[in-house]
Amino acid sequence: MNNRFAGFSRTNLNAGGATQHHGMSAEAVAAEQARFMMRVYNWMASGLTLTAVVAYTISNDPALLQMIFGNTIVLIGLVVAQLGLVVWLSGWVMKMSQMTAMMVFMGYSALTGVTLSSIFVVYTSASITTAFATTALTFGAMSFYGYTTKKDLTSMGSFLMMGLFGIIIASVLNIWLQNPAIYWAITYIGVFIFVGLTAYDTQKIKEMNILGNEGTEEDTKEAILGALTLYLDFINLFIMMLRLMGDRE
Repeated sequence: MNNRFAGFSRTNLNAGGATQHHGMSAEAVAAEQARFMMRVYNWMASGLTLTAVVAYTISNDPALLQMIFGNTIVLIGLVVAQLGLVVWLSGWVMKMSQMTAMMVFMGYSALTGVTLSSIFVVYTSASITTAFATTALTFGAMSFYGYTTKKDLTSMGSFLMMGLFGIIIASVLNIWLQNPAIYWAITYIGVFIFVGLTAYDTQKIKEMNILGNEGTEEDTKEAILGALTLYLDFINLFIMMLRLMGDRE
């Protein structure tokens, strides 16, 4: 359920506003953007770490696994809670207090870990490790490209977003159709889409930072919003890679 709903959520990258230079030199702008992106990556890494710890912990508790995945109402409730948190954070992060934004982001990361815990039952540990390493390397390369390229990726992003909506619709339809061809088409196209979105989102996050407000609550909330966006790209890319590379238990 998680890979069909929670990961596909997208965030509003314009919430922090456009970049303002405030008379800063090009070197000062680049340095502040680099520090901002480091805060984004740190928050993202914290979220992914919490997700992994929660998922692994639950996967080793048969009673918890049965309670979560053996009860449709509980599972649906968790998925709805995930969607609610990601919509709340992405839409209203700048109106929250800094502490609330932190707690919502980490709460969402923990809930994702709960619903992702089933992968440790379905796939071998070796294949999960391989898929994660492949995802991390691919994500890192594409995020680096998005950060350093001088090319405007806006047009690519618009195309990828249309593709994202397409695979969301196809995924929902395939819940009932259960067509293997559609499943694999979604998987291969999904890898392409989230690889591209990683570069696009990185560029947009870099540009959305309001320069000159470093160290403020607004700056922290901008970093959390950026982290959420890249976190979703990473999780979805990992799920697609696991589908392709994972060996089932």
